[in-house]
Amino acid sequence: MTPPPLGVCSWSLRPADPADLAAKVRACGLDAVQLALDPIRRGEWDEAETGRTLRDAGIAVVSGMMGMKGEDYSTLDTIRSTGGVRPDETWPDNLAAARANAAIARRLGIDLVTFHAGFLPHDPADPERERMLDRLRTLANVFGSTGVRIALETGQETADTLLSVLEDLNAPTGGTGVPPVPVGVNFDPANMILYGMGDPIAAFTRLSPHVAQVHLKDARPTETPGTWGTETPLGDGAVRWPDFLYVYRDAGLRCNLVIERESGDRRVEDVRSATEYVRPMLQ
Repeated sequence: MTPPPLGVCSWSLRPADPADLAAKVRACGLDAVQLALDPIRRGEWDEAETGRTLRDAGIAVVSGMMGMKGEDYSTLDTIRSTGGVRPDETWPDNLAAARANAAIARRLGIDLVTFHAGFLPHDPADPERERMLDRLRTLANVFGSTGVRIALETGQETADTLLSVLEDLNAPTGGTGVPPVPVGVNFDPANMILYGMGDPIAAFTRLSPHVAQVHLKDARPTETPGTWGTETPLGDGAVRWPDFLYVYRDAGLRCNLVIERESGDRRVEDVRSATEYVRPMLQ
């Protein structure tokens, strides 16, 4: 069986421009990337140059990523209040950004875009939950109108909460029986640990029917409740990678596996080591 696609998140490599990104992806021993769309949307990177440079280097863009305006990751409390689609004050700008990113994704031939939804309340009676679900349905339709799927990144809620949200998002509404634009999961096992939201293997098993992409990232849990865990190079943290990849295979998943590294000053070296660590397990 052919190994599943293996790539790297563009933002992990902190590239200066498309040529720098292409060189760093190749230095990692990879030929696929999840591309941050916001630098193109903001005009910092030229769209045509980005696509051409990556194609010429033989690098496939397997998905896109959208960040949300105003997100503050300083502490768990700050990201809880500022993350994703939750804040009313940033929603109009984030909706406009989604429309622009959807158009960019369509032009670049990207069929999946992922982002953080923000902290989703578990209680169905919480009015904040329904407001957030309405906004996520809107984003699903914005991207879906251009032929692009969306997937929500895990970590900010338990698997049970995310499952219930997905059931609500993916259920027909309005009594029409017409299915909505489907919303999937970008599963990040390290985020489950960083946010303290449960065992990543158990969560992956439960969420596997909805998984559209996987981030390969590692972390250790915090020793101080209410604070962040610590991201580590792949293989140095608490994710049980042989068990994790067993679930991937057992669930029959064939989605992209994308290495993400968000801390440290040896990004290319860490991603290359992660590639060398995980690739034998995928054979």
